[in-house]
Amino acid sequence: MATKEKLFDMFSPTSTHDWIEKITVDLKGADFDKKLVWRTNEGFNVKPFYRREDLENIPHMGTLPGQFPYVRGTKEDNNWLIRQQISGTIPEEINKEALEAIERGVNSIGIRVPNEVSAEFFNTLFKDINLKEVEVNILGCMGHTLEVAKVFVEYLKSKGLEKDFHGSINYNPFKRLLNHGLEFPKDIKEEGLKLYNIVKDVDNLRCFAVDSVMLNSAGAYITQELGYALAWGAEWMTMLTDAGLKACEVAQRIKFNMGISSNYFMEIAKFRAARMLWAEVVKAYGADDECCKMHVHATTGFYNMTIYDAHVNLLRSMTETMSAAIAGVDSIETLPFDLTYKMPDEFSKRIAKNQQLLLRDESHLNKVADPAGGSYYVEVLTKSIADVAWKLFVDVEEKGGFLALLKEGEIQKVVNESGVKRHNEVARRKEILLGTNQYPNFNEKALDKIELGPVACGCSMEVADNAVDYLNYDRAASQFEQLRLDTERSGKRPKVFMLTIGNLAMRLARAQFSSNFFGCAGYEIIDNIGFESVKEGVDAAIEKGADVVVLCSSDDEYAEFAPEAFKVLNGRAIFVVAGAPACMEELKAQGIEEFIHVRVNVLETLIQFNAKLLK
Repeated sequence: MATKEKLFDMFSPTSTHDWIEKITVDLKGADFDKKLVWRTNEGFNVKPFYRREDLENIPHMGTLPGQFPYVRGTKEDNNWLIRQQISGTIPEEINKEALEAIERGVNSIGIRVPNEVSAEFFNTLFKDINLKEVEVNILGCMGHTLEVAKVFVEYLKSKGLEKDFHGSINYNPFKRLLNHGLEFPKDIKEEGLKLYNIVKDVDNLRCFAVDSVMLNSAGAYITQELGYALAWGAEWMTMLTDAGLKACEVAQRIKFNMGISSNYFMEIAKFRAARMLWAEVVKAYGADDECCKMHVHATTGFYNMTIYDAHVNLLRSMTETMSAAIAGVDSIETLPFDLTYKMPDEFSKRIAKNQQLLLRDESHLNKVADPAGGSYYVEVLTKSIADVAWKLFVDVEEKGGFLALLKEGEIQKVVNESGVKRHNEVARRKEILLGTNQYPNFNEKALDKIELGPVACGCSMEVADNAVDYLNYDRAASQFEQLRLDTERSGKRPKVFMLTIGNLAMRLARAQFSSNFFGCAGYEIIDNIGFESVKEGVDAAIEKGADVVVLCSSDDEYAEFAPEAFKVLNGRAIFVVAGAPACMEELKAQGIEEFIHVRVNVLETLIQFNAKLLK
């Protein structure tokens, strides 16, 4: 009979202290915390490795999928819906597009309806669509939500769908404060109570929106989106239980619409933490466990989308959708990956189809809820995000609640400050947007492909002097894109010549760095394998008509090469040294002013070059 040997009994256990000591030796004395511990913008640190002992003080460990507090999912499987937003105002056109999407595998649709609808409108819109199998989410202008809801509910009742329909009507009266700094003109509690009474006979029709995707799109950090989402949901709970509804009646009508960033594991942890914390919030209102389940729709990021190298957006959105899918959300929507390109209709549809197929075909993830459960790293991230988000939630509650802070403009101000900070990180390449502030496609042009901005919903919105702060939806790439579009509009494309000389490894590395640096402004890059002398390099640069000459060599050699190159060039082009050599101050004393290296603000530096070169 075969025996099973316990091989690991042959080795003595290794403590965390032993691991850190070994790593420190490999670091050759460098500080472990400074070198390897990731200091996130989310308000906590991430270690380079985790062990079983790191899970000892995590209270949610041991719970199963479908068990309170639902950190591992609100259900025992991990099925999700694939949602697509359908545009248009003519019901026949919406119906046609919806049927095409359903044929491609979509099983949840979002529809923006006009202010005035009828039973005939919905009859036409939903022709040949099985509303028992396809989730429907209705969007419209806030001033007409109740009227639309009444007609829609009457339509569902006429079809006998009170028990079988799944979907939502997006009622978000907080949107005006977030987008325009203006209060909702009606009584939110009174309108909310009316809406509940309209929809209450349709079991699975959710209507009270928590659109934290708005915060995500404005640049909020993950813990901020989650903390404010919890406060937003709690605002609905407090407001409507005070109006006389039971906790379960309110909780089961709330729908969270959350964003997804490209931070893969953080996003997995965010959704897990969200379910766990929301369950605790609802429980505090006296609801039973079933009512504490969070219903989450996830939408891929807008803040990190780019105009240039737009196909990278497709990669971003797929990473984002998979993090949400693994985290066990209820439905997922991928935004159009191309913001500006006038693509042929068929190509655009093919891209959308591929995105949906990739989501649909990840069937192996559907076998169990929360496949990420048990990972030391994800479990610690879940707890860390939960801790920070909960502190923010408590802070909001202590200051009067979500709506009170919105009226003061406080939440909008905090999120906008995060957006500004992230823009600065992008400008310094601390946050990377592939194809925009790092590894750009030097020869790409976008000016002739830009379309008009997004079409407004048609809701009238007065301009008021007394508005508080509102969200700034300025994408992370926008300033780099403006820089590059300025280059295109000028009609002149500056030439940047790499004067590579000396140490082979250093000149190649610095030429690549410099090419990526100036490529972010859309300049023409002229790279070289190397020159035997400074004069040979300068002569070649002048022959090519260079506007900028970048000296690429090693720090040790700059003391000799830089003054010589600067003198030979003699002002015929802007002279730049790639790096921050020890002799920098001596070189500056000789008149050399331009140095590019990893510590400079790339955006500000390129704006200054544009000012000089695009006159």
